[in-house]
Amino acid sequence: MKRSIFPVLSLIVALGGSVAAAETVKIRDNSFLLEEAYNQEPGVIQHIQAFQYMKDGSWGYTFTEEWPAPRETHQLSATIPIDRLRGGGTVTGIGDVLLNYRYQLLLRDPVALSPRLSLILPTGDEERGLGEGILGFQGNIPLSVELTDRWVTHWNLGMTYVPRARGPGGAREDTYGFLYGASAVFLVSENFNFLIEAAGETIEAVTGIGMTERESSFFLNPGVRFAWNHESGLQVVPGIGVPIGVGPSRGEYGIFLYLSLEHPLF
Repeated sequence: MKRSIFPVLSLIVALGGSVAAAETVKIRDNSFLLEEAYNQEPGVIQHIQAFQYMKDGSWGYTFTEEWPAPRETHQLSATIPIDRLRGGGTVTGIGDVLLNYRYQLLLRDPVALSPRLSLILPTGDEERGLGEGILGFQGNIPLSVELTDRWVTHWNLGMTYVPRARGPGGAREDTYGFLYGASAVFLVSENFNFLIEAAGETIEAVTGIGMTERESSFFLNPGVRFAWNHESGLQVVPGIGVPIGVGPSRGEYGIFLYLSLEHPLF
């Protein structure tokens, strides 16, 4: 979600149990760089890992836990990032943790809408570039539209606000950021999908008293995902993508790995 590091994971999964042969469950809420507008169903929780490695050796890992609260209308989640930053030295550590609330405003086929509001906790070390050093806020509006039985699109528009973010020399300024994106998913089958995502972000950093600097990024991310559905109700969704920088991120590229485990709570 932040610093162009939208989630990322580990890809080899050891599975126990048998795969359900008769019943299939359509893959939902498993995009890579974007949010889909589907909250968790009652009694079902989801654990998401994502790992992105870029050509300059920087990488980002995120773990996200999603819970219905207690039904599909309300969802609570937390996102924990671990980043390795390059440039002027290598820095690795935990970034700012996000506590998220999403409201399922609309869920009526073929359209879903679920605005999100997040608290950005200052858990990262701002002096090492891993956080903002103060409580921040982020909002996002995910919209999902099923165009046909084979094609689904997802749209995101959001904003980040950090009041009195810290900078060098004790400087403090309000900073703003914007995130946006769109994707198209092609369902080869309910359990095997191709997707192409376009995701951009603009962030501000405090560079001195009364001064901020704006930085933008934009990536295309073609990828594939598939699902193993188990009789127990467990759905395992691995995926892989290839983020390619365009515009302000031209020349950057990497690999994106994804893993989701979704299952009934009891």
